[in-house]
Amino acid sequence: MATLTHPAAARRTATPAADPAAAFAAAAVAVVAAAALLAGWFPIGFSIAIVFLFAGPHNWLEARYFMTRMPARWGRLRWFFTLGIGGVVVLAATMIAIPSIAAALGDGRDTWLVLLAAWNSALVLWAAALASIRRRQNPRRAWPWLWPTAFALVAAAWLWPVGWSIGLVYLHPLLALVFLDAALGRRRPELRPAYRACLVAVPAALVLLALRLGSAADLPGTDVLTAQITHHAGGGVVPHVSTHFLVAAHTFLEMLHYAIWCVALPLLAVGGRPWRLAGVPLARRSAAWRRGLTAVLVTGSLVVVAFWAGFLIDYPLTRSLYFTVALVHVLAEVPFLLREA
Repeated sequence: MATLTHPAAARRTATPAADPAAAFAAAAVAVVAAAALLAGWFPIGFSIAIVFLFAGPHNWLEARYFMTRMPARWGRLRWFFTLGIGGVVVLAATMIAIPSIAAALGDGRDTWLVLLAAWNSALVLWAAALASIRRRQNPRRAWPWLWPTAFALVAAAWLWPVGWSIGLVYLHPLLALVFLDAALGRRRPELRPAYRACLVAVPAALVLLALRLGSAADLPGTDVLTAQITHHAGGGVVPHVSTHFLVAAHTFLEMLHYAIWCVALPLLAVGGRPWRLAGVPLARRSAAWRRGLTAVLVTGSLVVVAFWAGFLIDYPLTRSLYFTVALVHVLAEVPFLLREA
């Protein structure tokens, strides 16, 4: 006996399933477009909002991600991780100490510039040493350009110490794009081509922001917070460029950075449940390690709440403190980025 099918049901059956890659690409482009629009039209307000909402949580989620990527036993990786962790501690401590050292040595700005150039050089050489160890590990990498590039960057650090540091401010948010690419390669390789195609939207958005704001008037306002945000984005350092564009561009990149660490990577790397330690190799090493990692996550959660409270009480002071402390997570990204390469 023939079975009758309702026409609407037949149409639903015939409709092809949604393409995950197309949906992913549409979502990625929408995030880029929304971030660029909000950063372009409300640069100061948007910067204040995203730092308040995401700065602390994204550091917590980065630490959780690094736990996942750290092997339970280092074995042949012991020199790599020893140099990586040691470099993070030493470089972070010396950067925080630079103002005090410069004041003790005297000679004002010239001494500070020498110390800044020396620190930038140490950062490059540390990263190059880590990369040199990494290229001898599986999967092996040739990287013949490694040391010539490192020495060229050291020369640039001495020629333009402040400009070099501002370049790092804009480079750092982009590193999250590399981490997301690696996570897609491990978890959802079928989405990787669509993701890489979408990356063109990032420079396209920056070009559009430059065309709209590059020659615009500088941002108004002389309050402490506006001056702080403008200075962080390179105001007063990058010549002949509107601070309106600089703040908008930096805020746009920071929003992408936060979106990747707070949404995309947790969903891909830890199954959307970052508070669970089941997938952390170090947590399986022993009960003591598991308790220690739990304590780290709980302490990190309390720090996030403390930063939120600090932002509500004194936003400029807390922002300055946050970006000083956040140098640790910026440096910690280097060894893990090299492990992804």
